[in-house]
Amino acid sequence: MPKRILFICVHNSARSQMAAALMNLRCSELYRAESAGLEPGTLNRLAVEALRETGIDISQSETRAVFDVWKSGALFEYVITVCSEGEAEGCPVFPGPAKRLHWPFRDPSKLTGTHEEKMKETREILKTIDEAVKDFCSQHCHLPV
Repeated sequence: MPKRILFICVHNSARSQMAAALMNLRCSELYRAESAGLEPGTLNRLAVEALRETGIDISQSETRAVFDVWKSGALFEYVITVCSEGEAEGCPVFPGPAKRLHWPFRDPSKLTGTHEEKMKETREILKTIDEAVKDFCSQHCHLPV
């Protein structure tokens, strides 16, 4: 049975969704990833589009509150916060015995410019998240990524 990982950020609309989707793609034999946020909003269209370009469809995913995940009694091997350094103090905390990691990523919802400029930056954020996931998998899964 796969161990569980929870990715959390403020809105559960982009970074935590992207990280969970990539973890489930890269290391699903040993880990099952989920995501949640402090103030869940709606999925970020830039994140949905950037992931779709890689063949991953999260368009039907729902955002979830960290508190609801906690109330469910779910236990996780790892809880990984993906808030930017500037948001670190407002990033949700998930209680329990999990190993905690912090991977700071920029927030696609804060990007400015044309749609294509924002997409270019979102692709870069996605690439950075994927590199972190690949690194985690190479260290913890011992599987090719």
